[in-house]
Amino acid sequence: MENVAAQLRICADGGANRLHDEMPAMFPHESPFSVRKRYKPDVIKGDMDSIREEVKEFYSNMGTEIVDESHDQDTTDLYKCVAFICDWIPDMDKSNLCVLVTGALGGRFDHEVGNINALYRFPKTRIILMSDDCLIYLLPKTHRHEIIIQSSVEGPHCGLIPIGAPSASTTTTGLQWDLTDTEMHFGGLVSTSNIVLAEKIAVRSDSDLLWTISIRRPQ
Repeated sequence: MENVAAQLRICADGGANRLHDEMPAMFPHESPFSVRKRYKPDVIKGDMDSIREEVKEFYSNMGTEIVDESHDQDTTDLYKCVAFICDWIPDMDKSNLCVLVTGALGGRFDHEVGNINALYRFPKTRIILMSDDCLIYLLPKTHRHEIIIQSSVEGPHCGLIPIGAPSASTTTTGLQWDLTDTEMHFGGLVSTSNIVLAEKIAVRSDSDLLWTISIRRPQ
């Protein structure tokens, strides 16, 4: 898979703490300052209730733009960041826009749900939520989806989750337990712990679905 540098690197409030504290450990033979300078965010945005003052000052001195939206308590920090990205990218480029969100899963469950909700609030934007173990993104019902599996880094475990609304009919190909006009809803059947068998997975549904697949850890 081709390596493409991010056009914009943005931290959601307290995410800057993790970047500042944890990134140097990934390069133990380099000075922490050099690592932090190389991987500084372009923007830190949120309600500023989590970022430590010394971290904010460090990145501000490095030229990072600090956007304080503490006046807005009706949206999550992730929502604020995605909205910033969508405004920043020219309309002509939005069709190829992909927002990769690290550290989006794990920790408090209400935060996870809030991050998943952001997928539904930006259904036309490709947003991928990542943890150490898996990734998640939305499959809108408006399209028939063909998912290319990068088997060297993801799989084999996967799932299709009808979180927003029940699905009266979902059909797949390429899975160990394919669905054929299958009804899915909470309290009934939900496709979890499935297995990818093919390099291309096809999904068609009358409802928005979450696609999740495991991430392979480096050996």
